[in-house]
Amino acid sequence: MALAAAAMTTSAAAAAPAVAPTAIEATANTSATPATPAVAADAQFGVPRPGALGIQEQVTEIGREAATFHNVWLLTLCAVISLFVLALLAYTMVRYRRGANPTPSRTSHNTFIEVVWTLVPVLILVAIAIPSIRLLQHQYSPPAADLTVKVIGNQWYWTYQYPDNGGFELVSNMLKEQSDVKPGERFRTDADGPKMLAVDERIVIPAGKVVKFLVTSNDVIHAFAVPAFWTKIDANPGRINETWAKVDRPGVYFGQCSELCGARHGYMPIAVEVVPEAQFAAWVASKGGTMPGSRPAATPDSTGASPVSTAAVPAAAQPQAAAPADNAAVEQPATNQAATAQN
Repeated sequence: MALAAAAMTTSAAAAAPAVAPTAIEATANTSATPATPAVAADAQFGVPRPGALGIQEQVTEIGREAATFHNVWLLTLCAVISLFVLALLAYTMVRYRRGANPTPSRTSHNTFIEVVWTLVPVLILVAIAIPSIRLLQHQYSPPAADLTVKVIGNQWYWTYQYPDNGGFELVSNMLKEQSDVKPGERFRTDADGPKMLAVDERIVIPAGKVVKFLVTSNDVIHAFAVPAFWTKIDANPGRINETWAKVDRPGVYFGQCSELCGARHGYMPIAVEVVPEAQFAAWVASKGGTMPGSRPAATPDSTGASPVSTAAVPAAAQPQAAAPADNAAVEQPATNQAATAQN
């Protein structure tokens, strides 16, 4: 019997027509040959590059403003201060060395110097504070959101929900290497992304749209961080934090949990796929969701076409309720004891 059942199953599988997966559905493929993602990761963009210096190239307005503030203003100011302090130390060592001053000076309480070393640090802090406060104002005054994504941290994976698109949910885990999986299971390829950053389910967002991320946790404190977006915010259990991003450049961008959350903290990567709006709508439909403003077609009422429906019967032929002869003769319903007791 078992052999006969296996033979029937094999023949049925052979007779079934083969349907080629679309580019969007391909990410769900778990065959031995890993699926090709809809958008292949760029090894030179949106990922940490070994040996690279500085901040990742930013793809949001807030990120570009912050990178300019860091690279142009802060680094220049740090270089000027360092060179000034170095020159001052060199001058002091030469001018006031023992050979040039056998009798040390006993001068103290120089009013001019005390005023200078009090005012100069204050002016430096003000010069840093003004652009910093401006950046914070822009970062925490987001425009109206076009899309909301709820991000939930778990030990040790991420869950993503799309409340504006029917509320469907994605569970995202890190893709393992081919040597670490059993035959038939999906493994990481270069198209998925770098080692320990590629995931089986990416966040997908439309390009050029303001996306609001609502970030929380189911267990311990995690942190949702995507360096190319200039985004890093804690995921606290029992609390929802909010951040946002508007990415104009389509592509795949990677991040990680940036809060020590347990033994497998280093295995919680984040992958965000930015696609054109039409492709995003197709992806939402492939996940069973809907775009705002669109509703699935209503199922027709099976009784509407019934030959015995009320609408098909003439009004004159429909039974009419007989009017009572006398209002006093109308029988009153029995008292509901339970309802009376509750009232």
